[in-house]
Amino acid sequence: QEVGLRVDIMGEPRVSAFAIYKTLTAKETLKTQVSENGKRKENGIQFRKNNKAAKRKMGKPQLNEELLQECKVTLTNGPCTEKYESQRGSQVDAVQNQPGPCRRGESKNKQKQRRLSAKEVESGSPKPLVGPPLETLLEDLGRVQNSRERASKLFEWLLYPIPPRNFFSEIWEKKPALIRRHNPDYYKGLFSTAAFDRILRDENVQFGVNLDVTSYTNGKRQTHNPPGRALPYTVWDFYKSGCSLRLLNPQSFNATVWSVLSILQEHFGSMAGANVYLTPPGTQGFAPHYDDIEAFVVQLEGKKHWRVYNPRSQAETLPQFSSPNFSQEEIGEPVLEVVLEAGDLLYFPRGFIHQGDCLPDAHSLHITISSYQRNSWGDLLEKLVPAALQVAIEEDVEFREGLPLDYLTYMGVQHSEKVDPRRSEFTAKVKRLFRKMAEFAPVDAGVDQKAKDFLHDCLPPALTEEEKVNGVHGARTRWEEGDARYVTMHMTGKSRIRLIREGVARLCSEGGDLMLYHTVDNSRVYHKEEPQCFQVEDEYADAVDFLIRSYPKFVAVDSLPCDCLEDKVAISKVLFEKGLIITKEPLLFS
Repeated sequence: QEVGLRVDIMGEPRVSAFAIYKTLTAKETLKTQVSENGKRKENGIQFRKNNKAAKRKMGKPQLNEELLQECKVTLTNGPCTEKYESQRGSQVDAVQNQPGPCRRGESKNKQKQRRLSAKEVESGSPKPLVGPPLETLLEDLGRVQNSRERASKLFEWLLYPIPPRNFFSEIWEKKPALIRRHNPDYYKGLFSTAAFDRILRDENVQFGVNLDVTSYTNGKRQTHNPPGRALPYTVWDFYKSGCSLRLLNPQSFNATVWSVLSILQEHFGSMAGANVYLTPPGTQGFAPHYDDIEAFVVQLEGKKHWRVYNPRSQAETLPQFSSPNFSQEEIGEPVLEVVLEAGDLLYFPRGFIHQGDCLPDAHSLHITISSYQRNSWGDLLEKLVPAALQVAIEEDVEFREGLPLDYLTYMGVQHSEKVDPRRSEFTAKVKRLFRKMAEFAPVDAGVDQKAKDFLHDCLPPALTEEEKVNGVHGARTRWEEGDARYVTMHMTGKSRIRLIREGVARLCSEGGDLMLYHTVDNSRVYHKEEPQCFQVEDEYADAVDFLIRSYPKFVAVDSLPCDCLEDKVAISKVLFEKGLIITKEPLLFS
């Protein structure tokens, strides 16, 4: 049996999953003769004492049969995943500092469940986790009327069998997690090397803009991008020479990736992006580093050996920006080491250092889905604090009072060591003004600023068939028989309409104007277009707000809160023409 395993409790001796993988795939007979004094059980996994004599005796890692079976069903730090393990025989693994609650004081029933899990694996290979084909899943999701529910279901499929609620409460922004599926086809249809080759042949892929050629040898990371278009001959020659290929924005060229990301961005409330990485056998393309995004590494083809490391300090935990490249000496020991195979998923939070290299016997293709870049409380406050200060200055005279005449004689770095009561008084007043400033914070306006940034970052919605047929893209308008035909839209008071997606538009106040920001005209290329918005006149503001709040229900045009039917139809036509709303039934055109 070829399985990827991890044996790891932080701070304890461990056997590398990479070494175990190589041992198993070589089909070597694994025997362990360890005395009872040389054994130790912790969190359900058996370890061998880490001493030099034992290492010399063992040579290569040797694991007894009980350990192998335990490893295949390693449990997360939580009771919910254990249920899935017992039902599916999969491996779901999260790094943890302490034994999880499902181990300490667990009930006999839980212990029995865990034994059953191991026993199920003993009878043969672990059962694969089977999900619907991605194409079928996206078709089914297209029939889900609520786009937020659609996004939740897609995220649930991405993480299966970890329930999203447990993921966000126990893992998100806290620690890495590994999902073993033993099913190489789980993510089939998302992207492939064949799709990569087609893009190179059919699309205008530019080195340094859409594609990076990289290598990491002898501790040195290099980029080998020539100028100009990335044509297949040049790109595949780099690949055969041992270089890794990074496709920076696959959503620009691939409709499936675009569709998946445009749905997931609504679940995160933050831009969802992706990069594709193709690595030749026996090579590494990137140096150890950490990123400023939450990363979901989806293995599509082949296998890859990953090492993940804790943030080096509190200052590097959940960072705002990505790190430079690190040397191996700067990063310490990994907290997770694993070989990903097709169908597996690896998650790690921003700030966790990572590096991946290819096994000698297979290439690797994976896509990293990312989100939550610059989406922290601190990022919100960067917008909110200047606005709060401006309001405070305008409304409170204390903020406009002059500074002390002689404050430069006792404040500043050159006076920082001076013992002077005036320094304490000055600092105390600054702190008090900061606390007072919070009372003037326009929180909703600050959130709207973040929302505008999000809508600018977003991909345009990848429309479902229903959205195409019942929206402006389904209009029969065309050039026919020497003239433009079907240009008159028959929108009436009885027409039933709704917003095309829940997160597609937002009303924001700017000065004395009300602006409707939206994503429908965004480009699939990041920030290729300016933020998309238009002014909403006062007489239509309540109607637009009503439509936003009514989602996902269809409402009759004559139910919009406008003064007259003419205004109701007029705003409905404007929103329809801009692609922001759809009708319950296709409109007639003449």
